[in-house]
Amino acid sequence: MSRTIVAAAVAILAAAATGAQTPNKKVLYLTHSAGYKHEVVPLSMQLLPEIGRKSGFDVIATKDLTFLSPQSLKAYDAVVFYTTSELPISDNDKAGLLAWVKSGKGFASIHSATDTFYQWPEYGEMIGGYFDNHPWHEEVTVKVEDTRSPATRHFTGPTWTLTDEIYQFRNWDRSKRHVLLSLDTSSVDLQANGVKRTDGDFGLAWTSTTGRGRVFYTALGHRAEVWQSPEYQAHLAGGIRWILGLE
Repeated sequence: MSRTIVAAAVAILAAAATGAQTPNKKVLYLTHSAGYKHEVVPLSMQLLPEIGRKSGFDVIATKDLTFLSPQSLKAYDAVVFYTTSELPISDNDKAGLLAWVKSGKGFASIHSATDTFYQWPEYGEMIGGYFDNHPWHEEVTVKVEDTRSPATRHFTGPTWTLTDEIYQFRNWDRSKRHVLLSLDTSSVDLQANGVKRTDGDFGLAWTSTTGRGRVFYTALGHRAEVWQSPEYQAHLAGGIRWILGLE
């Protein structure tokens, strides 16, 4: 065996060893409810760390808002919100969170995270829109608009059928987001009580960037059986891996 081949083999093994010793990226999962308290939150706090262990990242789940201080955020590579209403954090912590994400960190948000910080417009711009009623809580068909995203490529067909609480949004603009999932409106009654959008465009999951940071949102995840489904868990895992830069 030539010295060149031996050297190459040693280099590959060294690289593999280095990779194996690299610590997983750390994700903070915040579930503080300043308004409506979703029954699924305790279950989600058990499941998301398990999803992370299977997907190559570590999750710390908490309701403690002090973790959002600029000093505390230094320990994390991404934050995931499952929150409601006006979280009681300081203007300094708000500014620090935005600056932290824009510096190249990740921000993921689930379901009612769009029902949060209505009085903080910069947050609404980052997340992509605000909750504006949930006209349907039933079995629906979801269109898979991007089949290559880490958050959606596991779906085997162009649609996904599930039962969940379905949001609509205000201040949501498709042209500003990369849409992953949307509602197939043929599967619901568009005359149902509470429907406000007249364009028939109901995005349900999307990605975007802010500064050098990555943002992922999914409106799904109200029900326990959704959280327990392999499809949804793969959806979350892929979205979080994407904001972490692992995909």
